[in-house]
Amino acid sequence: MQSLGGAANVLLFGDGHEVVELGKTHVLRLSRRRPKGIPWAYRGHTKRVLDSCANPSDANRVAIELYGPRHADALRHAGRTAAMTLRCVRDRLKAGMSTADIDALVRRDTQSRGGIPSQLGYDGFPAAVCTSRNSVVCHGIPSKLARLAPGDIINVDVTTEISGFHGDTSATFSIGDVSAEAKHVVDVARRCLTAGIATVRDGSRVGDIGAAITELAHTEGCSAVRGVGGHGIGRQMHMEPHIPHDGTAGSGVRLRTGMAFTIEPMINLGGHEIVFLPDGWTIETADGSLSAQFEHTLWVTDTGCEILTEISTD
Repeated sequence: MQSLGGAANVLLFGDGHEVVELGKTHVLRLSRRRPKGIPWAYRGHTKRVLDSCANPSDANRVAIELYGPRHADALRHAGRTAAMTLRCVRDRLKAGMSTADIDALVRRDTQSRGGIPSQLGYDGFPAAVCTSRNSVVCHGIPSKLARLAPGDIINVDVTTEISGFHGDTSATFSIGDVSAEAKHVVDVARRCLTAGIATVRDGSRVGDIGAAITELAHTEGCSAVRGVGGHGIGRQMHMEPHIPHDGTAGSGVRLRTGMAFTIEPMINLGGHEIVFLPDGWTIETADGSLSAQFEHTLWVTDTGCEILTEISTD
């Protein structure tokens, strides 16, 4: 066992096997089923303070899969497929369109590319895509009654399974002319994603990602949503590790070459507090302020990371 000066045990498995000790941190554990009324980003979370354990080796291990070169084509294919569907949606968004129309478009386009919408039916989620407008932070459920209007901003979150792997990406789009406040929060969210990605390399830590995002958001007068974060991805849509978008630099899980995960900062124009709607999925800003989000799937490499869901914007 290689010691990295921490208390949590994390099993990394891929082409080879190693067990490392990670820094002192709260590790969010995901259960296999979602309690009623709790969105999947929170399902079964219990905070375990690992450095308070009398014998850290007795703590539950977090298993993180490492993907080697033999997985590269499958990871890239899944990421690119999801990104192409998101671009298809981007090119067709317009005022008057319902969010149910977006869902139908995602289903058709995903199928045409040989994929399956990963979100459809996941823990009972009733749609193939999340559509989150204005003050909705994430997990918005498409509806025939929710129609896009000029001045709206909307995040569209696409996840695609193809050939046994998943790709996950989202972006926030503006419908017609939007307010200066809307432009600001969208711009900050986009830059927060870039700032988080810039910290990713072999040997850096999960806390570095959240610290970079939070610092930029605060500098710009916005806030980063806490609790809901990115996640490991690959053979499943949601895997370890949890990727918080607030954190302390130098803390948390140490990143290793071969890890695949998403970074998806949710940035609010107001405070970071959130509320859950009765549908059991939709999360909104507590103060009614606008929220924006951008997301990429990443694969950690020896030289930094590869963005698997980045495609030409032509």
